Amino acid sequence: MLLLAAATTAGCSGGGPDDTLSAFLDAFASGDIAAAAADTDSPDAARTVLSQVRGALDPESLEADEEEVKQPDGDVVTAGYRLTWHLSHGRTWSYRADVQLRAAEHGWQVHWQPTVVHPQLTVGQTIGLLPQLPETAPVLDRDGVPLMRPQTVIGVVVDPQKTGNPSAVAGSLAKALHRFEPSVTGRSVLDGMNKTKPGDAYPVITLRAGEYHQVKPVIYDLPGVRFASQERLLPVTRGSGRQVLAAIRALVEQELAGAAGWRIVTRDVTGGEVSELRAEPPRPGPAITSTLSARIQAAAEKALETEIHPAALVAIQPSSGDILAVAQNDAADDEGPVALSGRYPPGSTFKIVTAAAALSTGDVEPGSPVDCPGTTAIENRVVPNEGRFDLGRVPLKTAFARSCNTTFARLAAGLPASALTDAARSFGLGADFVVPGLTTVTGGVPAGDSAVQRAEDGFGQGTVVASPFGMALVAATVQAGKVPAPSIVKGMPSTAENVGDAPSRQVLDALRGMMRDVVAVGTATGLRDLPDVAGKTGTAQFGDGSRAHGWFAGYRGDLAFAVLLTDAGSSKPAVQAAHRFLAGIG
Repeated sequence: MLLLAAATTAGCSGGGPDDTLSAFLDAFASGDIAAAAADTDSPDAARTVLSQVRGALDPESLEADEEEVKQPDGDVVTAGYRLTWHLSHGRTWSYRADVQLRAAEHGWQVHWQPTVVHPQLTVGQTIGLLPQLPETAPVLDRDGVPLMRPQTVIGVVVDPQKTGNPSAVAGSLAKALHRFEPSVTGRSVLDGMNKTKPGDAYPVITLRAGEYHQVKPVIYDLPGVRFASQERLLPVTRGSGRQVLAAIRALVEQELAGAAGWRIVTRDVTGGEVSELRAEPPRPGPAITSTLSARIQAAAEKALETEIHPAALVAIQPSSGDILAVAQNDAADDEGPVALSGRYPPGSTFKIVTAAAALSTGDVEPGSPVDCPGTTAIENRVVPNEGRFDLGRVPLKTAFARSCNTTFARLAAGLPASALTDAARSFGLGADFVVPGLTTVTGGVPAGDSAVQRAEDGFGQGTVVASPFGMALVAATVQAGKVPAPSIVKGMPSTAENVGDAPSRQVLDALRGMMRDVVAVGTATGLRDLPDVAGKTGTAQFGDGSRAHGWFAGYRGDLAFAVLLTDAGSSKPAVQAAHRFLAGIG
């Protein structure tokens, strides 16, 4: 509330000084710089300073609490007020300032001086807000092993306008830098320079300090090339955890921004600091512990590195939901975040869900006799087994272990429209998780309005899609008995929507035995030499049906995982990758 004492002056018109001051402060607080400047006796100078200060501080809001006149004196009125700046990350800066209002021909005006903004700001000075970042702590894995450490990096940028011969400079940079990043070629650098706006520089690569010193003699004196040094969190092992460590780093940077200290200073015309107006020291940098296991992550990456097809693997701890590893090979990285949000037909790994839906009806048990012909017709759709193998009449557990499409197509066709959708959500498939630091997609299982759609969905074709993350959750649910809440950073749990009720104990016990049979006597006997492995293979056709993705989803002890090799032709390469993964863990 403004408490200015009214003062009148002969020859002045318009509102009183209290109205003028209110209008000025309201405009300044709301960010209407033009209106605020217009209330002063030097609009151009006021506009320059007010714009600079608001731009430098970038407040979320500004409060101006007006106070009473200090000294009414004819045509000059002196008033005081308090400015309170609400800055980002909950920072607040509050102080008192004074102003003179002078009578003019058409009313009162704020007599402009920089002290109107702050009592220590003088002509020609500017205000700056300087962050004081806390020391960056390393990011640790679940066992305390460093995954990322703060390291000095050097950005290599090139100004196309200053190279003289862009092609020659691009070629020299590519020759020196290609060893660190294969995507850096003479063509890529030249294309980047050609797309850069005049006056801007093209960022070529960011090097670790050791890498920079290796190539400095070759690139340092290239025309138009500049270098910028900074500290950044980087993986201890270059290239490791590409799909998750960058996301964790972003979380760390958010935490550091919130813990950063800050200084507000005045600067002279040369940019030199004149005085400190406000300072808050940084809080200690928060320790970040990931759920990842460096040992399991390394085993996952090694298991996929020799694959020529795009390959992805996600491992989860069923008891906690902790994400233990997210790995992709180079070919998968070229296609994007396949492991966490790819959407692919899951093939016969989806028979875990179909079996659960059928078992839940009470009409079948693992030992129930079912037909497994080489082909079966569902209305006008002919469903074949792989290679049209025919087992005749066998127990359900045998049809599951040998992966009879015909059996599970028949079972699914006889279920209600939403049965597979509901069962899938009980295993986390089709649920929506918000995992701090990650973007994830589990998959989708639409309701089957026709028997043909349900039949195709029943063996993981049709309209069903899943990600390796989603299938890892399915396997984790079988082992744990309920859908775990996935997380990538300790202390930052996920939230979930559309998760179904946990499967019954009877269904879970049946699935555990059936998934063990897949390894012992079924389609995943390539894992039989490893103890206690249970799971389900999947060959998922796509396109015209002549090509297929390969899957394996399973668990061993308190470790659940899913492997996907796209366009691998069958599930066999996925089983082999799973073997390398589990053997690598030991």
